[in-house]
Amino acid sequence: MATSTDAAEEIRGTTHGTAPVPLSVLDLVTVGAGRTATDALHTSVDIARLAETRGYHRYWVAEHHSMPGVASSSPAVILAHLAAHTDRIRLGSGGVMLPNHAPLVIAEQFGTLEALAPNRVDLGLGRAPGTDGATAAALRRSDRLHEGADDFPQQLIELTRFLDDDFPDGHPYSRIHAVPGPVQATSPGGVQSPHRPPVWLLGSSGFSARLAATLGLPFAFAHHFSAQNTIPALDLYRESFRPSELLAEPYALIGVAALATDDEQEARRQVLAAALNMVRLRTGRPGLVPTPAEAEAYDFSPLEQEFVASWNSNVIHGTPDAVRAGLDDLQKRTGADELMITANAHGGDVRLRSYELIADAYGLPATA
Repeated sequence: MATSTDAAEEIRGTTHGTAPVPLSVLDLVTVGAGRTATDALHTSVDIARLAETRGYHRYWVAEHHSMPGVASSSPAVILAHLAAHTDRIRLGSGGVMLPNHAPLVIAEQFGTLEALAPNRVDLGLGRAPGTDGATAAALRRSDRLHEGADDFPQQLIELTRFLDDDFPDGHPYSRIHAVPGPVQATSPGGVQSPHRPPVWLLGSSGFSARLAATLGLPFAFAHHFSAQNTIPALDLYRESFRPSELLAEPYALIGVAALATDDEQEARRQVLAAALNMVRLRTGRPGLVPTPAEAEAYDFSPLEQEFVASWNSNVIHGTPDAVRAGLDDLQKRTGADELMITANAHGGDVRLRSYELIADAYGLPATA
């Protein structure tokens, strides 16, 4: 495992331009109506390349299942593809849903990613299924979903031991090794780096905040869909934090829904389409992200209008200056150490342009 100084440097990003804290990207690999998953994945490469050249610190992919408009069911596969098309930006999961997978499998996948992109990989873990109950049951081959969530701390310990290759003697898994991994460094003739990806805990409530604090891990909060819990969760994390070999002080990033466009009206059209997509998802009708024209023509019921207003109140959108002001205010209110921006829109070109405009608004340097 990396030294505490090295690990902390990997976690704590560098602030560029006039941004109040490091800026990063959360990608849901959204698929719009009339577009394909191939289109969405090409967009992910384009955004990752832009993010790398404009000083965004990290690029994470979130695990979701059975959602036609979200093509990020296999974060490790997507991250391997992104690693082949970038050179410096940190890549990670935001996150992998631990109860959906055997800890050994995750350790092997992220050990492979670490071998492909040394010192650039983050392993963000969540305990939610990332989907509906029926799909979660299919993933886990069990309908006792609460058990997976309840076992999360134990699964986390098991995964960490696989990553560090340090099960104690006598443990049933003491002779099992995640490969690629540290065991290769201790084998005869081994030259493999013992480094492994830093673990982050993700959450939208107090459970993961408290667990991350107890273990001295960095914490990522899903402000973009649980805004009412953001400040209580961050306060709990900071108040409960115990220094560890990984971190001497707490470090918390928040996921933020933000979309910048050249024209304010276009921003409103795009976020309305994204909100209609959420209406359909929340009412059991998941689909591709609709076009702005479809959203404008849609007859929202009073209840749906209420949902859209509530949802979009937490989406920072508008001109670049307006988005910058909104991000600055949010960071000031929450004290977040890092802002991870997710831009949800129908078209990949709109999402790509948004990250470029935000970088320009903060004067982030452009590098070759």
